[in-house]
Amino acid sequence: MNVLFPALRDAPSAPALRFGDRALSYRQLAAVAGPLADRIGGASRVALWATPTLEAAVGAVAALLAGVPAVPVNPKIGESELAHIVADSAPSLVLAAPDAVLPDALAALPRVAVVADAPPEGAQPPPFPAEPGDEAPALIVYTSGTTGPPKGVVLPRRAIARTLDALADAWRWTSGDVLVHGLPLFHVHGLILGILGPLRRGGSVHHLGRFTTEAVARELSADGTMLFGVPTMYHRLATEAERDPALAKALARARLLVSGSAALPLTVQERIAAAAGRRVIERYGMTETLMNTSVRADGPDAAGTVGVPLPGVSVRLVDEAGRVVEASDGETVGEIQVHGPNLFTAYLNRPDATAAAFDGEWFRTGDMALRDTTGNYRIVGRKATDLIKSGGYKIGAGEIENALLAHPGVAEAAVTGAPDEDLGERIVAWIVAETGPDAGPPPTAEQLADHVASQLAPHKRPRTIHFLDALPRNDMGKILKRALRA
Repeated sequence: MNVLFPALRDAPSAPALRFGDRALSYRQLAAVAGPLADRIGGASRVALWATPTLEAAVGAVAALLAGVPAVPVNPKIGESELAHIVADSAPSLVLAAPDAVLPDALAALPRVAVVADAPPEGAQPPPFPAEPGDEAPALIVYTSGTTGPPKGVVLPRRAIARTLDALADAWRWTSGDVLVHGLPLFHVHGLILGILGPLRRGGSVHHLGRFTTEAVARELSADGTMLFGVPTMYHRLATEAERDPALAKALARARLLVSGSAALPLTVQERIAAAAGRRVIERYGMTETLMNTSVRADGPDAAGTVGVPLPGVSVRLVDEAGRVVEASDGETVGEIQVHGPNLFTAYLNRPDATAAAFDGEWFRTGDMALRDTTGNYRIVGRKATDLIKSGGYKIGAGEIENALLAHPGVAEAAVTGAPDEDLGERIVAWIVAETGPDAGPPPTAEQLADHVASQLAPHKRPRTIHFLDALPRNDMGKILKRALRA
């Protein structure tokens, strides 16, 4: 049996969680999460109202201590999606702050209030129950549902422990680290990596509540050593750091800057490096697999890639015929398949979908990538939305997006394919032009097409270019390409 939070059982006075001006040490966290774990022990499943608050973090810890599977719920969720999740996961109760206003589908459930106020000095945690086995379900995290109703991904305790330990190896993550982030807590990045990760290491997390560049500068200028973010956050940090020496200095102080949940444009990488002298490292994972690869903190620069497989994780590329791609030439594209202790158990109530997701023991990620001569993987896009077959070529949308973002007149870019009688598919670009005081006149469609052709190859030139005020994105900053096509 793998104890998820050894430091919590030791209950030291070291800091554990901080949200704004509210904080709990490990001893205090044990004193509030322990009784809550006793209250919910024996429940079949609990819904967690996953607001970016101390209460949500305490609720998640209590559920894990109790061995009760928790279903994190996005507080911005729509009514129909919430109804599906509640019906599908059938939680027996909901964990939420005492003053939280819940939507009807959750308000109808028995409610257990999560009180996260610091207990009196000297309060002792109760004896913790024995933790269940490694294969016991820990969390059920629902996918985004881009191809149908969201599916509940059953994550066992084993996957959480092994992923966090592998990241500790890759990032040299220790109890001395203070993680700073402002990510939502209803998904893998913000909750598992951003809250459970520090607690497993015995370190601490400072959650910003809401991301701002000012808050990042404040925390990294104090005792923050690591920053987790998504590309939209790093884009804002790059823009601000170029004109704010204090922010640039704060970023330079961080031991590790990590980006995930979507590809980080090379232009943003380079701007952060120029302003702060610090590169952002990328990692690659998904709900079903947790983390698969990462650029190592102690390894060579691998900007533009998601690094190498994490310890214990096997990664391979497979072509359309199901053959394993042996080439490490930086050119041959294949679908990423993954095998290892980081994998989920099943899609809840969906044995058909679970079976379809595997090629033997290998999970089909649906992500397309290539592998370079040093073993680093570079994601080129999703198989369903980002692999464009045009004029006999297989083209990854990601490399065209990076080329477009390298143009000084482009602030944001997305690339999709559209049916074409002659080419099969034609390349379509969706552009948000740079504005701001230093921006020049917006580029024309012809200028951007020529720019791509000069940077890459003529057959990767966009044939259609649309200019937009903004790109549609989800809560994690991922571009919603299906919405662009619609």
